[in-house]
Amino acid sequence: MVAIYYLLPYDGFLYFNGLSTIAEGTTEQITISFPILKLCHFCYDFYSNLFSYLSSLLQKMFTGLIQSLGLIRPLETDRFTLCIPQDATTIWSDLAIGDSVAVDGVCLTVEEIVSDGFVATASPETLQRTTLSQQIQQSTYVNLESSLRVGGKLGGHFVTGHVDGIGCLKESISTEKAWELIFAPSPSLSQQWEQSIAPYIIPKGSVAVNGISLTIADCDAQGNWFKVAVIPHTYHQTNLSYLKIDDEVNIEGDILGKYVAKLLGHSLDSHRTPTDISLNFLSEHGYV
Repeated sequence: MVAIYYLLPYDGFLYFNGLSTIAEGTTEQITISFPILKLCHFCYDFYSNLFSYLSSLLQKMFTGLIQSLGLIRPLETDRFTLCIPQDATTIWSDLAIGDSVAVDGVCLTVEEIVSDGFVATASPETLQRTTLSQQIQQSTYVNLESSLRVGGKLGGHFVTGHVDGIGCLKESISTEKAWELIFAPSPSLSQQWEQSIAPYIIPKGSVAVNGISLTIADCDAQGNWFKVAVIPHTYHQTNLSYLKIDDEVNIEGDILGKYVAKLLGHSLDSHRTPTDISLNFLSEHGYV
């Protein structure tokens, strides 16, 4: 049997395994309340599960910092070549068969290396949920990033390459120091946005747009739209500079937000709003 002990500061007290002492050497002790102990267990399980999960994903995760633009050329309806510029040394330096590469935010496997890039195949689910099917047909520029290496820099945020859905550019405003871009659902994909994207849209939160790690500058309370401010370097070094109004993009919400929602037991298919968490709700579940 393994016993786990908790040491928590709380209002000047030190809580240890359900008991507290006011000062060292005193004998006064009180019993920790069950809700706080329950919260301790939740925090321990949360961080244990979170880091186990992130460790398992590390070898096929990305940071959202684009390393190069590539050109997609179709071979078949679901198979294509990603042409990489020869000066994209970060990608070329250790590219190998079986590697994971994010293509406009979509995690794909290198099946074959050719003189001007690599060959990959997209599954039917990937083609249905992302913009890749359009890009294969149109031979467009895509953002490329090789997977995160152990010990590598995490300059953006954790991006898995598992796109949640498609959004579209609704507004693009050039300011003195940045481009302000507003994204919202396509009319035909509003339900997908509501279920898979909107729950993770929060002010100052992270979001990946075409694989680019961006910070949400503004959004509405329901997550029906969001705005990002893109610096000139990012704008010109990615395919954001090629976007036109109503062009579609791949969107992935923050994996940490998804994991928190999972552990808290909130169903993404429910219509629960933050106002549902009231004092009565907390009391019923033993937290107050």
